[in-house]
Amino acid sequence: MIRPPFTERLLSREVFRLLRGIIYEYCGIYFEEDSSFLIQRRLLPRVEALALSDFGDYYRYLRSCNPETRRAELEEIVERVTTNETYFFRESYQLDAFRLEILPELHAARRRGPRLTVWSAGCASGEEAYTIAIQMMETGLFLDWDLRVFGSDISRRVLATARKALYGRGSFRATDERLQRRYFREVEGKHQVRDDVRALVSFGQINLIDEPMMALVGDVDVIFCRNVLIYFDQASRKRVIDILYRKLARGGYLLLGHSESLLNLTTAFELVHLKNDMVYRKPL
Repeated sequence: MIRPPFTERLLSREVFRLLRGIIYEYCGIYFEEDSSFLIQRRLLPRVEALALSDFGDYYRYLRSCNPETRRAELEEIVERVTTNETYFFRESYQLDAFRLEILPELHAARRRGPRLTVWSAGCASGEEAYTIAIQMMETGLFLDWDLRVFGSDISRRVLATARKALYGRGSFRATDERLQRRYFREVEGKHQVRDDVRALVSFGQINLIDEPMMALVGDVDVIFCRNVLIYFDQASRKRVIDILYRKLARGGYLLLGHSESLLNLTTAFELVHLKNDMVYRKPL
């Protein structure tokens, strides 16, 4: 097949909006008009791999293929258009609030007995989920408790990395050397999370706006959902927050990214002023 000239394969404004609508419908991620070039650059290889003439054909392909093929292609799109940059012990002030204030409070309250579950929603390649587990172990409070950390992401690719628990130097830019020596072991020039930490953590693919899929997540005591809402529009944010609220146990905490808030989204949570951070709590 002879490909048309590059100029004929550019993503038009009309087709960009159509593709944006499909992505939004699938996962709630919303792209502004100025994201057209990014979408074009990252999805052009898919147009070529499927031997399609242009982005218009790609849109028609997505609309006409069978549901299984469409879902697989949408997963591929999400892999290409989302950014999964993260590292261990990111936003240390918030982790201090979690370790020094939230965890001792939950330990003393024992609202669900000697059991504690934390969900890292949008965990990317897993550094946040393992960081949470390490923070829980560092307190020394939960030696006889049933501790569980669940990490979820919409991307299968990053979850495969998370399960391997093997990381390069860039993931440790904010990690104290003592913690790195204690909770990681060197493997072929990289560092792997130790087995006792990995035993606390599990991972699963979750689309945050897919309510049947979200039903698989049980009640949790703390949710980290940091720098995830920034990818959604207002309607999708409200939808996600409502679901997270239902998943939190009473008295449970929601921790967002430093640039995110629940302003104009919901009044269901209490805003709690801790020494190290401000967080949200589901009322008792």
